[in-house]
Amino acid sequence: MKFFIKKKVLWGSILFILLGWLGTAKAYEVNKSAIALLIAKNEAGKTVGTGSGFVIQPEGTLVTNYHVLVDAHSVKAYFPNGNQVDVKGIYKIDRNRDFAILKLSDGFYSTLELGGSSSLKAYDYTSALGYLSENVKESNGTVEGIIAQTYGFVLGLHPQAFEDIPFIYTTTEFGPGFSGGPLLDKDNKVVGISTIEGRSINLAIPIQSIKPFLNETGTFSFKELLQQDKTSKEAMYYRGNFYLYGLGDPNKAIGEFEKILAQDENFTLAHYDLAAAYRDLGMEEKAIKEYEKTIELQPNFPEALSNLGGYYFRSGKIEQAKNLFKRAVKAYPNFIQALSNLGAVLNKLGQPEEAIPHLKKTLALNPEFAIAHFNLGNSQFALNRLEEAQKSYERSIEMGLDFLSMHWKLYEIHLKNKAPKKAEKELKTILEIDPLNEEAQKKLSDLPSIH
Repeated sequence: MKFFIKKKVLWGSILFILLGWLGTAKAYEVNKSAIALLIAKNEAGKTVGTGSGFVIQPEGTLVTNYHVLVDAHSVKAYFPNGNQVDVKGIYKIDRNRDFAILKLSDGFYSTLELGGSSSLKAYDYTSALGYLSENVKESNGTVEGIIAQTYGFVLGLHPQAFEDIPFIYTTTEFGPGFSGGPLLDKDNKVVGISTIEGRSINLAIPIQSIKPFLNETGTFSFKELLQQDKTSKEAMYYRGNFYLYGLGDPNKAIGEFEKILAQDENFTLAHYDLAAAYRDLGMEEKAIKEYEKTIELQPNFPEALSNLGGYYFRSGKIEQAKNLFKRAVKAYPNFIQALSNLGAVLNKLGQPEEAIPHLKKTLALNPEFAIAHFNLGNSQFALNRLEEAQKSYERSIEMGLDFLSMHWKLYEIHLKNKAPKKAEKELKTILEIDPLNEEAQKKLSDLPSIH
C-alpha cells in the first residue's frame, strides 16, 4: 500500500539497549525457506503486482494480504530454494482486515511457527521479512528476488479506520513488496502480517485475526474472486490506494475513491485517502473537508486526527490543532508524528515547558526524527536553556533541516555566548538561504563592532 523507504538501522540497536535483548535472543535464524515471493498476473499474463507471503502448514497453506490478489487471474509463489509453485485456490479472504489464506500446489513445505499477538506490548522486539519490489527481476519467464529483513519494536495495538479492527503499530520498516510477509517476535514466531508501510510507523495485521480460519477445507478460484471484486468497494479502495501511493497518480486514485463513495458515502478509508489525493494535488480545502469527514465517521482515527491538525496548525487555528493532536496521542500514545506536532503547537501557544515531555518522548521513539530535534530546540530556547537549544538545533542541521528561524536563533545564542565568528557564520548561512534579507545584511555589517 503506502510506499516509503527510510533507513532504520538505528532501531535495532536502540531496542537492544531498551530491552537487554542481546542477552536473551535466540541463537537460531529465521526459517527463510518458508517465505515466498508472490507474483500476481492478469489474464493476459501481465504482472499486476508483487508481494510476500509465508507458509504456516506443511501441506501448503500460505498467508498474505488480500490486496496482493486484487486484479489477479493467477498467482505464483517463488521460494528461496528456487521452487516455483502455483497457488491452486483460496481458502479465505477478509477484505476489511486485508488478509488471504491460500492453497499451494500439493507438496511438503517448510513453515514458520505462529506466535500470539494478543500479548504484545509496547517496545516488544519485532522483525519483518519480505521481498522488496525494487529487487524483484522478471526476465524470459524467470523471476529473481532477494529476501530483506528489518528490525524495530512495537509501538502499540490500535484500531485505525474501524474500531473493531486493530493493527500492530511498529517501527519495523515494511518496504514496498513486504505486503503479506511475516512480522516476527524475538522468538521468530509470527505475530503479524505486514500490511501498511509508513514513514516512521508501519501497520501489521495481528496474527490472531487469521487463526480461526486455519482449518478451512473448501477453496474457490481466482476467477471467482475476480467476479466478486467487480463490485467490491474494498477492491476499488486497494486499487485506488495503489494508484495513489504506488504509481503517484492522484487523479486516477480519485476516480476509484469517488466510485466507492457513490455506493457508500460512509466508507471511512475512501475519505481518508481521498484527502491524501487532494493534498498531493494542492487542493487543501478539499483535503480538509475529507479529513473532517473521516473523523466524523471514526473519531479515534489517529492519522486522520494528526493530518487535519497539521492543516489547522498551518492555517492559524492553533487551539483546534492542539485539540486534534491531543486526541491523536490519546488514541495512540506512541504516535511519533502527533507527539512532535503537539510539541510544536504547544511552543506556538507559549507553553514550552509542557511541550518538552512530548518532544523527548518522540526522540526516545525515533532519535532520527529531525523536526522533533528542531521543535525541542525551540522549547529550550524559549526557556533560555541556550546550551541545550544549540545542541538540538545542531543535531537537526546534521540531519538535513535548514530553517531560517533556526539560524536566527543560533545567531542569537552565539551573540549571547560572545562567539562573534559563529554568529557571523549563521548570518552568512541566512543570506545563502535568503540573499535579500536586509536584517541579516545589516547585522553582518554591524558585527565588527561586537568583536
